[in-house]
Amino acid sequence: MDIKSTLQSDLQDAIRHGEGTRKSTLRMVLTAIKLAEVEKGAKMDETAYLAVIQKEIKACHEAIADAEKANRPELIPQAEEEIVILQGYLPAALSPAELENMANIAITEVGATSIREMGQVMKVLMPRLQGRATGDQASQMVRKLLQ
Repeated sequence: MDIKSTLQSDLQDAIRHGEGTRKSTLRMVLTAIKLAEVEKGAKMDETAYLAVIQKEIKACHEAIADAEKANRPELIPQAEEEIVILQGYLPAALSPAELENMANIAITEVGATSIREMGQVMKVLMPRLQGRATGDQASQMVRKLLQ
């Protein structure tokens, strides 16, 4: 069963059990997936679904930062709960050592020797991560290794 089917099934379960935050979070991500499919004009693959989920998690992190800036602490717990729910659909995160190893492999394959070649390394590395690390984490690691 693909991620989208799992999300739809979990949404039905959340509706049956009256789980409000889970229900709204799953509806939000399914709507984002549907919008991405319409924009693309075709059915998406698992990697694209993971990217949409990561984008929604990033939006929740931004909502937390905005709530802190606006001095609205009552909004933070719901955004944190949404993050926890969405992270449950991502593959297990890479440890820093595993990320460093994958980044070293990508650097070796590209033959990069300076920070100017970071874009080429990222182009090779990001498809391999598939939701197990964020782009920020990957770019920080590559930058550290190329310096």
